[in-house]
Order: sequence, then structure tokens, then C-alpha cells
Amino acid sequence: MTDLRNNASEPFDADELREAEALLGGTGSGGDGGISVPYLMLFRHRAHSRVAGSDRYQWWVLWTVLAGLLSVNITFTVFVVALPQVATELHTTVSTLTWTSTAPLLAFGVAAPILGKLGDLRGYRRLYLWGLSGAAISVVLTASAPTASILIAARLFDGVQGAATGAASMALVLQEFSHEDRVKAMGWWALVGAGGPVLGVTIGAPIIQYYGWRVLFWGELPLMAIAAVLAIIVLPARDRSRLLPSGEERPREAHPWRQLDWLGSVSLALSVTAGLLALNLAPSWGFTSARIVTIGVASVAFGVWFVWHEQRCARPLIPLRYFKKRNFVFPLGARFFVNFAYMGGFFLFPVLMERVYHYSETSAGLLSTARPLVFSLSAPVAGYVAIKVGERWSVVVGSACLALSMVAFTFLGGDPVVAVIVVALALSGLANGITTPSTAASASNEVASDELGVMSAAQQLITQIGVVAGIQVMVTVEASSRGGAGSLASFHDAYWVGVGAALAAMVCGFFMRNTPRGERAHGGGEPAVH
Repeated sequence: MTDLRNNASEPFDADELREAEALLGGTGSGGDGGISVPYLMLFRHRAHSRVAGSDRYQWWVLWTVLAGLLSVNITFTVFVVALPQVATELHTTVSTLTWTSTAPLLAFGVAAPILGKLGDLRGYRRLYLWGLSGAAISVVLTASAPTASILIAARLFDGVQGAATGAASMALVLQEFSHEDRVKAMGWWALVGAGGPVLGVTIGAPIIQYYGWRVLFWGELPLMAIAAVLAIIVLPARDRSRLLPSGEERPREAHPWRQLDWLGSVSLALSVTAGLLALNLAPSWGFTSARIVTIGVASVAFGVWFVWHEQRCARPLIPLRYFKKRNFVFPLGARFFVNFAYMGGFFLFPVLMERVYHYSETSAGLLSTARPLVFSLSAPVAGYVAIKVGERWSVVVGSACLALSMVAFTFLGGDPVVAVIVVALALSGLANGITTPSTAASASNEVASDELGVMSAAQQLITQIGVVAGIQVMVTVEASSRGGAGSLASFHDAYWVGVGAALAAMVCGFFMRNTPRGERAHGGGEPAVH
């Protein structure tokens, strides 16, 4: 019998090894004519051994994870372009289909913490592959949806898989890089996170126009298949967070679902969901309406219940001790305020250009791409620069750029110079590109290695709350301005709110500490057992 454990840098999981040996010996399922299955395992094992032996293995993990992230997020924003076409085909309204964007946000808020914690307990690679599988199912359901309700349900499920892939992929990257170098990895992460949707709009818009929106989503499946194959070959079967000092793997929990903090998960999910619903519905119902106030009070109450429970729970979902660490709290605060202003301004910009300056939708959309384009291109560079100047000044300078961008929009006149608008957009993208790697790396460096999953989910959840809050608050300010909704003065008022959020992010940056480094940053993390 072939001994699969010889000459291997990564032992199989015990279950995987037993199954492979049983198949090779003819004692398991597939013993007759099923010999190809274990040899596929052997091929994966040998291919991984070669990759894992590279001194740049952490970069292989990063590129593999980013391939999956790109396959999932490439259609994130392009769906908005397709809404009129989808509404006509499914015999519904565009306002109804806005739930295709809102539903994933709500699903993410409910699922992210619990799935992140499950990754901590059962392994990030496994959670990542579950997420990719869920993404493929979501794409099939979306592309074949016969009704608006099924389409919305498919996008709701997409939010759940997004929580799985998001938390697991970030945790996989963070555990492979040293604390000093995580900021570089997060720069590349931001490149794909922001650049994927831009690429999707560039490629997807003509596909939708000439071939229809369903073709666009069917086209995601090959990308996901490639990402899954790469993940199976490259990603470590054993998470470093599960290794004991001796190098042995920590015994897995017999019943991981019983180890989860269900009361904490439910209370946090209800608090986040109620808060996001209140923000989403407030512009149409009114921030002071009885229903919005009731939902808001419920959100606060569930949040208080969550804190009370976590203080008494033996295995809390999110240990509250982290919120006593300034390099955890202030990076997350900066991330919230940056995304508040960035996305609020991003959402208002095309409306401003179309209503006030009478640009076409195509022209306004083309100008809008300057912001995420600069964001995606500047983020990797910012990660390397942060090694030299420190995370603190990166966040301060980035927030200052964001404030300047918001101020520029508050001073736009009746006949602005296009170059000024482009510079203002570029400053906003540059701000997010500079701050994202530093805030993500700084907060992660405060977290224990076996809790990276739930903390990655928490970071992305904070980002998402900032996005929703910024859009809804700034849109509401514009709509309720004394100058009248749709007037130039109304947009000025909304962008002044963005200025305030950017300044709040700058204050958070001043309270951050830089990651301690020696004379030079190392190229990788601690020696890993793959």
C-alpha cells in the first residue's frame, strides 16, 4: 500500500488519510474501479508539497485567496446596472429589486460573526471552501431565477456565503504573514476588493447590454471553479492557529456547534440587523417616525444584551477584552468613518452629476470609476509605505485626503472644472487605499491567532455598517436640505457631513500605535507548518 505520509510537508487530515488508505487497499468505497479518487488526493498532496516548500509560500496563499475573492466580488456592483433590464424581464419594479443589494447586507450581518467563529473552531480552509461552494450555488440560483422573490432569496444567500468567504479568506492570509508584514498583504487584499467591482463594471456592462444579465452570472462559474482548484492545492489543511507549541495539531472539538456562543450570536445578529434595517428604511419612513425609532431602540437593546451576555459567557463570541485595546478600537473606528464618508460620497456623486450638472448616466458612471480605480491601485503601494512611515500616519494622512475630497465637493459651483472633480474623486480613492491596509493589519495584530476568523468577520461587519450608515445618512441630509432636494446646496450639506466623518477618522488615526518593527521588515511570517 502506498504510504501517503512519506516525503510530505503537510500530513493529511486523519479522516482524509484513513479514507485514502481504505480506497487504495480496496476496503473502502470505490475499491473496485475507484482507484482514481485516492490518486487525485495524492496528486493534490504532492502538488501542495511543492508549493509549500517555497520560501514565498505565504504569497501563494495570498494570490490563491485573492483569486477566490475576485471570482466572488466581480459582479458586486455591476448588478445595479442591470436592475432596469431585470425589472422588465421579471415583471417587477426597480424599487423592489433594490432588495437584491440590501438583502445581502442584512444576511452578512446575521451570518458573519457565527461563521467566523466556526472557522476558528473547525478551520479556515474548510470554511473558505464552503463559502466558494455556496457562492457557486448562489450564482446558479441568480442566473436562473424565474421571479423577483427567488432572485432576492438568491442574493440573500449570497450574503451568507460572502460572510463565510470573507472571514475565512482574510484569516487564511493573516495567519501566514508576520505582524510586521500584514499591512503589505492587506494592501493587495484591498486591490482586489476595490478593483474587482471596477473590472466587473468594465466587462459586465457591455455583456449585459448585448447578451443579457443572466450570461454575466453564468460566466462567474468558471472563475469560481479555478479558484476552488487553486484553494484545494495551495491552502494548508492545518491552520497554524490550531498548532500546539510542539507542532502537534490541537484536538478538534467533538461537537463544534455546541461550543458556539449561540445567545451572543443571536443578540448581535438581531442588533446589527435591526440597526441596518433602521438605516435602510429611515429615508423613506423618516428618521423620527415611530417605526424607525422602535427598530432603533430594539437595535440598542439587543446590543446591550449582547455586551451583558459576553461579560458572563465562558466562551464568548467576541471577547470584550479586545475593546480595551486602543490598537483594536481606534483602527475599527477609523475604518467605520472612512467608509461612511467614502461610500456616502460615492453614492451621491452620480446623482449630483445627473441632476445638477445634467451629465448622462454613462458619463457620470465613467467619472465615478476614478474613485475605486485610484483606491485599488494605491492600496498595495500604501501597504509597503506603511512599513516605512507606520500605520498611524498612514491613517492620519489618508483621512486628511478624504476630508480634502469632501471639502472640494462642498465648494463646487454651478459650472465646475472637470479636472477639479476628477482630483476630488482621486483623493477619495487614495484615502481609502491608504487607510484600509493599516486599519485592517493593526486591528488584526491585537487578536489571538485562534480568533482571526471571528475578528476578520467583525472588521468586515464594521466596514459594512459604515457603508450603510454613510449612504443613508448623507442621502437623507441631501433630501431634507433647506435648499431643496436635488439643488446644489443640498449636496453641499451632505458632503459637509462627509467632512465631519473624515475628521473623526483622522482623530482615530492619531490614537493608533505603529506596529513595532526592527531595522527591516521580514518577507514572511513565522515558520509555518503546512
